[in-house]
Amino acid sequence: MNTADTAQPPDVLVIAEAGVNHNGDPELALELVRAAARAGADAVKFQTFNPDALVAADAATAAYQKRATGIDDQREMLRRLALPAAALAALYDCCGELGIEFLSTPFDAGSAETLAELGVDRFKIGSGDVTNLPLLRQVAAYGRPVILSTGMADLAEIDEAVAALAAVRDRLTILHCVSAYPTPVEQANLRAIATLRERYGGAVGYSDHTLGAAAALAAVALGAVAIEKHLTLDRTMAGPDHAASLEPDDFAAMVAGIREVARALGSGEKIPQPDELETRAVARRGLKLKRDLPAGHVLTSGDIAVLRPETGLHPRHLDELAGRRLKAAGRAGAPIEWNDIQP
Repeated sequence: MNTADTAQPPDVLVIAEAGVNHNGDPELALELVRAAARAGADAVKFQTFNPDALVAADAATAAYQKRATGIDDQREMLRRLALPAAALAALYDCCGELGIEFLSTPFDAGSAETLAELGVDRFKIGSGDVTNLPLLRQVAAYGRPVILSTGMADLAEIDEAVAALAAVRDRLTILHCVSAYPTPVEQANLRAIATLRERYGGAVGYSDHTLGAAAALAAVALGAVAIEKHLTLDRTMAGPDHAASLEPDDFAAMVAGIREVARALGSGEKIPQPDELETRAVARRGLKLKRDLPAGHVLTSGDIAVLRPETGLHPRHLDELAGRRLKAAGRAGAPIEWNDIQP
């Protein structure tokens, strides 16, 4: 992302969150990469985890996960969704061929090491690990850029996480996030984007779990420089995240909308834009004579009209002309210039 030149629209990093929407099928995961590339995403992100290193044996699934999968054992659900290391390498290679960045979220130390060895350009930390300070320090030690999601977190927890990532502070992107699947739009709390930017500076984005694309577009308008959104091939598929995802055509439409909003933001400098100048010449007004007047006539406010186009003196000079004499005769509608007025 390059946001240094404020005269140019920001480059918004669009991340297609494939996550576990491959349902544990490496071929489906590859198709998600292709779909993300076709949709215009900048990156496609997966999740890398060892179920036994992630959850306790008796950990239950979240309510939304149980509704979507019918499984109440979290470790069992994750075993069905995990991809082998060979599949990760194939995904990484596919991304390289298609010109889209490969990202994955490590959920344990071994998975972080696997991704580092694979050669990822940056790491993504999920909201569930904002408080997993040992993992954050490990990831920071690799010296690569980090994207940190902040769902379920308050500012004190984010402060700790940012401190743990101090080694990559200048390469940290913080994502506002609400970890509800799907997130009710009234709980999206997009104004928190400004709160995070004011508190931490640097790059701030939004990980969107609302239905549709409106919140993502609004986040870009509020200054988000990264947008993460779940992508699925079919929202009706069984799995924990499909229902809160966009299908490829809708994802592509969101990407197009993000690019358009980014272009619309501009520099923030309030100046006339190039395509306004022609309109200004005919829509703005200047001082004109209301009627034919002889040379030497002493002007009154009743002799002068403020009319389109912009020719003639600026309307701010109207009161200055009262009591001044014309050098020469003038016709009705003629623009009044200073060289028409006697000294």
